[in-house]
Amino acid sequence: MSLRKDLIVRMSFFVVLGVVLAAIISEVAFRLQGDTTSRDPQTIQLVIPPGTFEKVAQGQNVLPAGQVFVVGDVLQVKNEDSVTQTLGPLVIPPGSSASMKLDQAGSLSYTCSFQPSQSYGIEVQQALTFGMRLQASLLAGLPLGVLLGVYSLVVKPLKPKTQLPQA
Repeated sequence: MSLRKDLIVRMSFFVVLGVVLAAIISEVAFRLQGDTTSRDPQTIQLVIPPGTFEKVAQGQNVLPAGQVFVVGDVLQVKNEDSVTQTLGPLVIPPGSSASMKLDQAGSLSYTCSFQPSQSYGIEVQQALTFGMRLQASLLAGLPLGVLLGVYSLVVKPLKPKTQLPQA
């Protein structure tokens, strides 16, 4: 094989190795962090329990101050309290529910009556798809592979094949 072919074979090997390593490292990190945005949109129910109005009047937090959603989720607010509650544009009488579709990514802060701060944070994120994870692995793996290939040339340089003289 010529020197050029040896170089192409070695660099190709390390580029593939870099992509595989990046994919493995990325997937392990993804699994360890327990990401909740790698799912299909769904209906998420927020239940306002009985006695919320009295507890909020005393300054107690009854529910979390916000939630994270995926684009396309539907937030359904169910009011089990004896007082009408509000969340942004939603007015929820006692014993009923209201919902809103979250169809744009972004951070929102709605006024609400079931928080002492009168504010409820909603973060809407794009769903993390397999294609996005694959793209990230390629974007990290290609330069990693090239660097590994260059380092391999420093550690073990290619040597031209010597040809025997012809008689």
